[in-house]
Amino acid sequence: MPNKRLVLLFPPHLIEEPVTYRLIKGYDVKVNILRGKIVPRDYGRLVVEVDGTQEAVDGALAYLEQVGVGVQPLAKDVRWHEERCVECTACAAVCPTGALAVSRPDMRIVCDHDKCIGCELCVPVCPFQAIEILL
Repeated sequence: MPNKRLVLLFPPHLIEEPVTYRLIKGYDVKVNILRGKIVPRDYGRLVVEVDGTQEAVDGALAYLEQVGVGVQPLAKDVRWHEERCVECTACAAVCPTGALAVSRPDMRIVCDHDKCIGCELCVPVCPFQAIEILL
């Protein structure tokens, strides 16, 4: 089964619980945390990749639902407006995953949507507004 990219939404009472540990140990799934924001006594939000057998991932998702963690597919995607881009490479310099990269030797920007985690770091650095995040 390919990796699933998910947004996990933690209610306040689960912030200090070892939920990701239980996913890994109890359901034999790999959990790669791509992004996170935790506000004590308020909420938590993790963007993760979950990988494993179909049965293991299904069990892990059922566990998350049972304990009250919200699960949403990662729905953000990058739209690159090639006609606006001047290949300044500012976006590639800040992209943590290499989704936006410089193709050598022609020095052109390439976009690999499968690597994008929706971090939005590329949007404010583009002086020509050639990158847009779709929700």
